[in-house]
Amino acid sequence: MDTFVLKYNVQLNMAERLWASWYVWMQNDTLATGILSFVMHEVVYFGRALPWIIIGMIPYFDKWKIQNTKTPTLWEQAHCAGVVLLSHFTVELPQIWFFHPVAHFFGMDFSVPFPALEDDFPNLTLHYGPLYKAIHKLHHYYSAPFGLTAEYASPIETMILGLGTIAPPALWVYFTNDFHLFTMRILPFWAGADHHDLHHEKFIGNYASSFRWWDKILDTEATLEARRRRRDKKLAALHAKKAQ
Repeated sequence: MDTFVLKYNVQLNMAERLWASWYVWMQNDTLATGILSFVMHEVVYFGRALPWIIIGMIPYFDKWKIQNTKTPTLWEQAHCAGVVLLSHFTVELPQIWFFHPVAHFFGMDFSVPFPALEDDFPNLTLHYGPLYKAIHKLHHYYSAPFGLTAEYASPIETMILGLGTIAPPALWVYFTNDFHLFTMRILPFWAGADHHDLHHEKFIGNYASSFRWWDKILDTEATLEARRRRRDKKLAALHAKKAQ
């Protein structure tokens, strides 16, 4: 990293200084964007998979699996990771690599400072008249704040700000622990995990990756009821043909 950028560009935040120093140090914007994007892609992809690999090795969690009698072996997981890595390096890396010149051609700017975003919406909202008086005013009691005043706030404000920490993992646990119930109850037309899992189990049917209605319309559902219905339909057609 370029220490000059990190030390003297005090008007930038730490993320912006790290970003700028990376590009200065690389001396090649296309290379800098390509490496940074690809490394982030790999860290996020395999990083998010690692906890589920560990959970999959613990029998206690099998009761929440859709196909709870099937557990991939370490060799199967290693083989899968190898094929995925091959795809990442041969198919996805070139696309990531050429993103910078294409984006630059269309006018995207990679310089700092980053575009201004309102990243303190809760604080902005709490400065609205009635909300400020009822909730946020206590936090502004000290006009020259010091360390301890960081959490000098009303209980309501503390709970509101705490949602930023509590809500994401709570939602993650809810939707990943029982996501198929979410899709069935709120988005019944969405082809969730249970729909696609049956496609892998039966190999034939449940081809829709997003919307269940396509399998319904095209009569390619893989459920037991759908297979019985198609069987009965064929038998009825066969009997009708014989009766002629």
